[in-house]
Amino acid sequence: MQFQVINIEETDSTNHWLKEHGKGDMVVVAGYQTAGRGCGTNSWESERGKNLTFSVLLHPTHVLANDQFIISMANALALADTLDRYTDGISIKWPNDIYWNDSKLCGTLIETRLQGNHIRDCIIGTGINVNQQRFLSDAPNPVSLYQLTGHDTDLKEVLETFLYELGRLFDHWSPELMRERYRQRLYRRQGLFSYRDKEGLFLAELITVSDDGTLLLLDESGKRRSYRFKEVTFIQHNE
Repeated sequence: MQFQVINIEETDSTNHWLKEHGKGDMVVVAGYQTAGRGCGTNSWESERGKNLTFSVLLHPTHVLANDQFIISMANALALADTLDRYTDGISIKWPNDIYWNDSKLCGTLIETRLQGNHIRDCIIGTGINVNQQRFLSDAPNPVSLYQLTGHDTDLKEVLETFLYELGRLFDHWSPELMRERYRQRLYRRQGLFSYRDKEGLFLAELITVSDDGTLLLLDESGKRRSYRFKEVTFIQHNE
């Protein structure tokens, strides 16, 4: 898979830029986003020129609408495989954040457009904390590669590595293998941890993530619980 890479100095959102200007399999990289955001109402803090903020336009028309979570899995795996080259302790926090131990290194927002029963295209917006030395927002647990390694990392190299890993997954498309690898890399894959849903706090262990992206937990009383995105919160140790 080959991508056309466009570099721009500033935009409100790389996802929004691709909605207006995207053609073919394209990547837009911004030095700064004035309205970068995460999932839901979350914002994304990124110091100008220090991190990777980019969006990828893909046309995986072979993927059925009901199977679209496989795109999120593939993207998360490509990010995790990329960041493995720079540090250890990398995992995937459901549904698609990349964590170093208990800290957030990377976030992704995916917007999918459908055509009938298939995906027409999807725009995958990603922020990777690369060279930022300090975080000033009230986000609870950000971390950067600089904070982990003590030195700057070449942004272009990180992007090229990610696009290579993503392209490799799409060129050798194997949903069963990707689902298995995704589940093996999940954050909190083993052990009892704190979560919160609309009923309050509880302890549970992670069973799996289903093919459609549903998170399955087993609480300390032996009750199975299932959640869609934004229906449950992972509680960190300091909360």
